[in-house]
Amino acid sequence: MSYIRYSYEQLKTFCCDAFEKFGFTKDEAESITDVLLLSDVYGIESHGMQRLVRYHKGIEKGLIKVDAKPEIVFETTVSAVIDGHDGMGQLISIEAMKTAIKKAKKSGMAVVSVRNSNHFGIAGYYAKMACDEGLVGFAMTNSEAIMVPTYSRLAMLGSNPIAISMPAEPYPFFFDSSTTVVTRGKLEIYNKLSKPLPDGWALDENGKPCTDASRVLKNIVGKNGGGIVPLGSDTELLGGHKGYGYGMLCEIFCSIFSGGLTSNHTHIGGKGGTCHGFMAIDPAVFGDAEGMKERFSVFLQELRDAPKAEGAERIYTHGEKEILASADRMKNGIDVNINTVAEMKDLCEYLNMDSVKYLGDVDFSAAKQSSYK
Repeated sequence: MSYIRYSYEQLKTFCCDAFEKFGFTKDEAESITDVLLLSDVYGIESHGMQRLVRYHKGIEKGLIKVDAKPEIVFETTVSAVIDGHDGMGQLISIEAMKTAIKKAKKSGMAVVSVRNSNHFGIAGYYAKMACDEGLVGFAMTNSEAIMVPTYSRLAMLGSNPIAISMPAEPYPFFFDSSTTVVTRGKLEIYNKLSKPLPDGWALDENGKPCTDASRVLKNIVGKNGGGIVPLGSDTELLGGHKGYGYGMLCEIFCSIFSGGLTSNHTHIGGKGGTCHGFMAIDPAVFGDAEGMKERFSVFLQELRDAPKAEGAERIYTHGEKEILASADRMKNGIDVNINTVAEMKDLCEYLNMDSVKYLGDVDFSAAKQSSYK
């Protein structure tokens, strides 16, 4: 399946103009775009440009309210609960992490829980916000139910990613992972590519292994049963119950603390209802922050220098691949799947934007639109 390469600035201009057309302010459009494109720059295709159609449909259907403003409905010196009022997930989440950072700088640490939001992009973006301020950042979110609990046949939890970032040299520690084997976005990519899913990723409506991405996606949307397996596997033998448990930790910080909807009740009846959790910690509450950073940096380098397995060329630490991908994509451009470009063209038509101006004169004969709706 073909890809088309665009520069970062080309994609940024397209996204900013599109979100302004939707009714967001210039600053809001730039913030949303910054979250989206960090994903593509880091090489996480599932949460970048290919997610545009999700926001388009969310706004069009009224799940995402463009003019909504996040509101703090409860707070202490070290915590807050924010009601997003069904707004854009990225905008709500940036405000929530800013709140956590501000409180952590005063009190040493803070936790902010969010209800009534929508998809917020990659969790790592918000953990990185805290890390860039010299803090340890945590971010997590629930989502529409896609995870099938161990020994069940019905999706009950979301992909429920957990992200952590901490200052280090020569680059920060950056870990961002779903608590499912893969995210829903990965299934969407395989569906666009008309490729069978790898074994061990998903289950059908009967709880049996399934490699048909279209079938699994339709079952998720229709609440018919099946979905993606927890991190580990669909059994306890290979640790699937651990991924299931990590997903539950995410629910506690997101939906339970905020008083919002658990994953199995989101995206029902025309409401998104996604919930998020954010935490910021000042390392100084444990002593010498610079000393910790130095020790952590030494440990990370020791990991990279550890004896390599036979045939292995390199040991990576978390965040290293993203740094390398970022350098490459900012210099050489970002490859966008032809089907995603076709969705961008459809968005141009919906928003009365000149698709040739933004995307070029593209031959869409190779595009096969996803059957997923």
